[in-house]
Amino acid sequence: MNADFFDALIDIEREKGIPKEYMLERISQALLTAYKRDNAGSVDNVFIEPDIEKKEIRMYVRKQVVEEVKNPQTEISLEQAGQISKRVGIGDFVNIDVETKHFGRIAAQTAKQVIIQGIREAERGLVYQEFTSKEHEIINAVVTRVDPRNGNAFLDMGGKPGHNEIVLLASEQIAGENLREGDRIKVYVVEVRNSNRGPQILISRTHPGLVKRRFELEVPEIHDGTVEIKSIAREAGMRTKIAVLSHDENVDPIGSCIGPRGARVENIVNELRGEKIDVIRYSDDPAEYVAAALSPATVLSVRVLEDGKSCSVVVPDDQLSLAIGREGQNARLSARLTGFKIDIKPASQSL
Repeated sequence: MNADFFDALIDIEREKGIPKEYMLERISQALLTAYKRDNAGSVDNVFIEPDIEKKEIRMYVRKQVVEEVKNPQTEISLEQAGQISKRVGIGDFVNIDVETKHFGRIAAQTAKQVIIQGIREAERGLVYQEFTSKEHEIINAVVTRVDPRNGNAFLDMGGKPGHNEIVLLASEQIAGENLREGDRIKVYVVEVRNSNRGPQILISRTHPGLVKRRFELEVPEIHDGTVEIKSIAREAGMRTKIAVLSHDENVDPIGSCIGPRGARVENIVNELRGEKIDVIRYSDDPAEYVAAALSPATVLSVRVLEDGKSCSVVVPDDQLSLAIGREGQNARLSARLTGFKIDIKPASQSL
């Protein structure tokens, strides 16, 4: 193996981020595999010596010098050993240089497959290492293409060359969102798993974590812990309800999230393509919390039932449709936000 081979390893390290030392280890394994295939025996006495500085890699078979050779794979006669070194004697060991170019075609193919597999495994490890630190974070991405058959979008995550394209499944895209090549979007890294098939990276634009993390980045009071996000419920592309609590009586949690002239929440709404966001004041009092969650509807009373998981809500007759929401969305999100099963009745039926 000549200098061009080592130059190729340097190129792989630069372009794919795979250390040349790792690749040399894999290549050594490949050469041993090839030798074993050709010689149909043990490789316990075969070893590899790569030299990065000299840009060469050599293979040796270590054999013991004996008077009578009984096992040619591990033994060598004194006469043959003398051709390698005149200083050896019976019982000594000699290292015999193996020319890799003498390997058979099948053995060479085996070595090639092992090297390719080594590159794949290293790339998978680098991908996992790169994205595991980004779990539950927002990443900027560019749409490179969209599969017309299933709507899955392929995204350039701006990572290292060779492993920066990830699939955003159609089921994880915001309803009604028509992604096109060149679109710049933000995605939420839901989970990073390491499996036999390589790293599995689940990204989403529908996950509530996207909105939660976006508020943490947009609102300084949330970032520094003054305001806390207690709960969030989302129907992507339609509406999100987020409950917030202030740990400083002088800081308004709702005002902090909305921002001056609504600028902070507007920035998030624009990124989510017009998704409506209701910011709710959290309360430890279940009745107050449920009443706030049903905003923008006016609530007359909230009664928590004995099971502690359900409540009965009374609203003015003209507020019933607003409290329930279109196709039940407002009531559904409020229940998900608070954790209560909510039964809404008009005032005329509560008497």
